[in-house]
Amino acid sequence: MGFFFRDVLRGTKVMNPFFVLFSLFFLTTVAMGQGNFSISGYVKDQDSGETMIGVSIVLVGEKTFTTVTNHYGFYSLTIPKGEYQLSVSYVGYEPYVIPVSISQNLAKNIQLSEGVVIQEVIISADREERRKNVESTQMGTIEVPIENIKKLPAIFGEIDVLKSIQLLPGVLSSGEGNAGFYVRGGGPDQNLVLLDEALVYNSGHMLGFFSVFNSDALKNTTLIKGGMPANFGGRLSSVLDIQMKEGNDQRYIVEGGIGLISSRLTVQGPVVKNKSSFIISGRRTYILDLVQPALKGGKFEGTNYYFYDLNTKWNYTFSDKDRIFFSGYFGDDILKFRQATRNFYFDMPYGNKTATLRWNHLFNHKMFMNVSAIYNDYRFTFTGGQEDFVFKLFSGVKDWNLKAEVEHYYNTIHTLKYGANYTYHTMTPNTAQASSGEVEFSSNLQSKYGHETAVYFLDDMKLSNKWHVNAGIRLSAFQQTGPYTSKIDFKEYGRLESVKTYGGLEPRLSVNYRINKDLSFKSGVAATTQYVHLVSNSSSTLPADVWVPSTETVKPQRGIQYAAGIFKNLQNDIYEISFEVYYKDLKNQIDYADNYVADISKDVEDAFVSGIGRAYGAEFFIKKSKGKLNGWIGYTLSKSERSFPDIESGRWYPAVYDRPHDLSIVANYNLSKKWDFGAVFIYGTGKLYTPVSGFFLIEQNLNLFYGPRNSARLNDYHRLDISATYTPRPDSKRKFKGSWTFSLYNTYNRKNPFFINYETQSDFESGKTSIDATQITIFPLIPSITYNFKWND
Repeated sequence: MGFFFRDVLRGTKVMNPFFVLFSLFFLTTVAMGQGNFSISGYVKDQDSGETMIGVSIVLVGEKTFTTVTNHYGFYSLTIPKGEYQLSVSYVGYEPYVIPVSISQNLAKNIQLSEGVVIQEVIISADREERRKNVESTQMGTIEVPIENIKKLPAIFGEIDVLKSIQLLPGVLSSGEGNAGFYVRGGGPDQNLVLLDEALVYNSGHMLGFFSVFNSDALKNTTLIKGGMPANFGGRLSSVLDIQMKEGNDQRYIVEGGIGLISSRLTVQGPVVKNKSSFIISGRRTYILDLVQPALKGGKFEGTNYYFYDLNTKWNYTFSDKDRIFFSGYFGDDILKFRQATRNFYFDMPYGNKTATLRWNHLFNHKMFMNVSAIYNDYRFTFTGGQEDFVFKLFSGVKDWNLKAEVEHYYNTIHTLKYGANYTYHTMTPNTAQASSGEVEFSSNLQSKYGHETAVYFLDDMKLSNKWHVNAGIRLSAFQQTGPYTSKIDFKEYGRLESVKTYGGLEPRLSVNYRINKDLSFKSGVAATTQYVHLVSNSSSTLPADVWVPSTETVKPQRGIQYAAGIFKNLQNDIYEISFEVYYKDLKNQIDYADNYVADISKDVEDAFVSGIGRAYGAEFFIKKSKGKLNGWIGYTLSKSERSFPDIESGRWYPAVYDRPHDLSIVANYNLSKKWDFGAVFIYGTGKLYTPVSGFFLIEQNLNLFYGPRNSARLNDYHRLDISATYTPRPDSKRKFKGSWTFSLYNTYNRKNPFFINYETQSDFESGKTSIDATQITIFPLIPSITYNFKWND
C-alpha cells in the first residue's frame, strides 16, 4: 500500500484500491436495513442548553452499538428492533441511563447535568466515554476540554489553548513563552488552525507570546496529529479544531477575570429561551497603559502597546430539523512607538477577522447536513518615519469560503461523510511605499489570487467487534488566476484568467484491531497536499511573515504519513496509555536560499528553493482522568530533516524544529472544595541554530560567515510551573461567585536560552578583533495573580 501512495504523489496512473474497497463494502449493505430502525437526537448541557461534542452513546441489547455526537451535538444509530439499555456519558457529567424499546424510528433528545453519581450502572456508563482511546480508529487525536486547560499554570495568568496543546506528545513549542507550535516535524504553516471552521492564519498576540483564543469563549478543542480524516485538508501536519460556545439559552451569565496584564469579560444568555442564545466575550491587555502617566512629557510620550479580542456568536433553532449559527472573531495588536528627541515614530497594527454563518439541516433520522459560508482576513500594517522620511508596509490574506457536508448514518456498519469545499484566496505580499521629500518609492508587487477546491468521501466502518476501519478519499485542486504577469514568459493574465492548475489525490486509511476489550492496535496512512505556504527566517510565525499561494514557480507541498500504535486502558479505564510511531515523507518543501537577503522591492517567491524532507519518531502518552490526582505524562523521541539541492549541495540537515527529546508532565490535584493545585514540568532538547564560524574584513567593514545550517544547539530547555486556585465559597448559593488563581512560571528560575547574540570587540591599537557569543534569557521566575468571577441570573 505504501508504494501505491507514493505513485499517487508522483502522478502515476494506478487503479485506486480505495474505490474498490468502498464498492465492495457498499454492495454488502444494499440488502441491509430490513427490520432496522434509527434512534437519533441531540445531546445538550442541561444547565446551559449548549450542544455537547464527542458524547459517548451506547445501546446494549443482544449486541452492543456505540457512537459519539458530532460537532453539533447530533447522534444517530441504526439498529435492529428490540429492547435496549441506552447509556449516555461524558467526563464530568452525570451519566444518563434508561431502557428504550426500538420498534420504529425514535427521536430522543438528551440533557446531561454536571456531577458524578456513585452507582454501579452509572459508573459503567461513564467508563464508556473513556474507552474512545481503545475503540476509535483515529490515532494522534486528542480532545482537550477547556475546563482542563483552565486548571493549568499560565504565564502572567493568561490561560492559553495553544500553550496547553504544546504539552502533548508530538507537539513542540516554537520558543520560550511562544504560542506557535510544530507537530511531528512539520513547520508552523503546516498546521490547520480553525475557529468555528474559519482558518486563522496568525494565531499569536504580542509577537506570538499569547494566542488569539480567549478561553472563556471556547467550548471544545480537538487536535489531530495522526492521519487526518478525508474531511480535513490543505495542510500536511495537523488540524487544531476549536469550537466557540453557543451561549446559554436558559439564563443570563456574566463571567470574567482581572489579571496583572489583562482583563476579560463574557456575557451570554437567551434571546428566546430554549430557541436562541448569544455570547459576547472580550479581552484586552493594559501592559503599557499603566505607565502612560510616567511617559507623559518624556521623549517616549505616546508609546503604547495592547491587544484585544472580541468573540461573538448567535444561534437560532427553528425546529429539530433546522438551526442557524453566526459567529465572529475580531482581534488586533496595536503597537505605537514614539521618540520625540529623534523625531522618530512607527505604528504597527495587525490582526485577524473571521465570520462564519452555518446552517444545520436534518433530512431524516439518518442524514445530517451542515452548510457554511466563511470569511477570514489577516492583515499587517507598518507605518514609520523620521523627519521627512515616511515608510509604509502592508501584507495580508483574505479568504472567502463555502462548504457543505453530509453525515449519513447508513446502517450499523457504515457511517458515511461526504462534502465539498471552495475557497477564493487573495494574498497580498509585502507592498511597500516610501517617500523622502519629493522622492517617492513603491514596490508595486501584485496580489496573488487562487481558487482552492476539494471534494471528499469517507466511510467509517464497524466491521465486527474487533475490526473498525475509516477509509476516505479527498480530491483537491488549486488554480492560480490573474491578474498576474508570468515570471517565465512575461505573459499578462487578466482577472480570473487561469495561470496554473495543480491537483491532488489524497487517500486516507485508518484501521483499528481490538485485541481485547482493553487493548487495540491501530495503523494508518494519509496523503496530504498543501497549496498555501509560509517561509520564515525566524523559528516561529511572526506578524510580518508573508503567506504565498502555489504559483507557476511555487509547487504545492505534498506529504505521506505512516503511523502505527498500541492503545491500552488500565484499572477500569482510569488510565489510558498509548505508544505510537510515525514516519513522514515530504515533497516540495520550500525555504530561503543560503544567500537570501530580505528585499521588499522583490517578490519573496523569487528567493525560494525547493527540496524534500522526512520526519520520524515515537510518542508515549499516559493519562489519568479520574480521581483527586489526575493529569498526564507525554514523551516524544523524534527526528526531522530537510534536503535542498541549492543549500549545502543537498546535504541532509536537521530542520530548525528538530528536537530529539521532549517531555511534559502535567498534574492537577483537588485538595478540597476550596483548593485546587496544578503543576507542569517541561524538558526539551535545545533549539537548533546556525553558528557564526568566523569573520573577515573588507575595507575595515566586519563581515561574518556561518557554519553549516542548524549545526549547533542551545542548552536544553526545562522549567516547572505551579498554580493554586482558591474558591472561598464553593457551596454558596449566591448568584455571584469568585475565585483566586496564583501561579509561578519558571518556579526555580531556570535561565533558559532564547537566542545567541553575537557582539564584535575591536582593539584598534593592537589591530585585533573578536566575536563574543552571549546567551540571551528573557523569562525568569514570574509570579501572577488573577481574580475570576461568575454571576448567574
